[in-house]
Amino acid sequence: MHRTYSMRTSRAPTQEQLRNPPPPTSSTKSGRLFGKVNFAHSVRKNASGAFGPDLAKKLSQLVKMEKNTMRSMELVSRERMEVAQQLSIWGEACDDDVSDVTDKLGVLIYEIGELEDQFVDKYDQYRVTIKSIRNIEASVQPSRDRKQKITDQIAQLKYKEPNSPKIVVLEQELVRAEAESLVAEAQLSNITREKLKAAFTYQFDALREHCEKLAIIAGYGKHLLELVDDTPVTPGETRQAYDGYETSKAIIQDCEEALVNWVSDEAVITSNLSQRTRASSQRRAPKQQETYGVDLVDGEGSEFHNDDQSSVVPEHRGREQDREIAA
Repeated sequence: MHRTYSMRTSRAPTQEQLRNPPPPTSSTKSGRLFGKVNFAHSVRKNASGAFGPDLAKKLSQLVKMEKNTMRSMELVSRERMEVAQQLSIWGEACDDDVSDVTDKLGVLIYEIGELEDQFVDKYDQYRVTIKSIRNIEASVQPSRDRKQKITDQIAQLKYKEPNSPKIVVLEQELVRAEAESLVAEAQLSNITREKLKAAFTYQFDALREHCEKLAIIAGYGKHLLELVDDTPVTPGETRQAYDGYETSKAIIQDCEEALVNWVSDEAVITSNLSQRTRASSQRRAPKQQETYGVDLVDGEGSEFHNDDQSSVVPEHRGREQDREIAA
């Protein structure tokens, strides 16, 4: 019997991909010194927090840990595809119904592996965006260090030479350093909030799509199981001839159509806020406006205003810019 292994040989773009083009291939899938082996996880994680500016060390370690997570997901994806093939190979020697159903189950499991591989690419958008915050933190560190150095010099001179003319010069330098640091800290604060929301929007959108597609596959997998005749037979008794080949093929086709036609705008799972949460959100809104004093809707006073008011995260305009950051 011909074994299928994959749901379809050619992969036309799904409806979701037509609406939201998929991201580039994950940066973790290329440029490895030791190929596909992931034995350097702990070394990478521990080394990441030992170097670089103090301000960026914690986030740098998070970025490296996420790279480890992604490479683990890559490994799971590849091994799931291998498991799907082995299931189909095992079922080939079984009775007709078991052979046909295990072949089709292998198709569904192989599809899960491919979905996991696609999920890694989308998850990398989150990691790269978080990494951009780390880069901003690293750029702010020198201004902090300069301000602290001047402050220490002034304190030392006031202790040793209270009448030194250098104190006046250093105080003037401190004023300039504080102004420079103030601008850098404001940019860090603004960009951190913008990128944090963008990063986790990428992650949660990818998780939602992945999980809903897994639920679709699981549902059609259970339909396939109904084709297996599990009625006990007595020794010497023969089962009825299996005639579910067309049905199993139709189930796979239905599953494929459901996956292809899935779009995020028509997702089944929704997160509806309770009345208590909405009331709490309304109470918080005036406080936020009073604290920041900036009308983000009009964009006045905000250097990082987004022209697209309909979305918190620009769909794909910033992805290539984020991708330029080295992995």
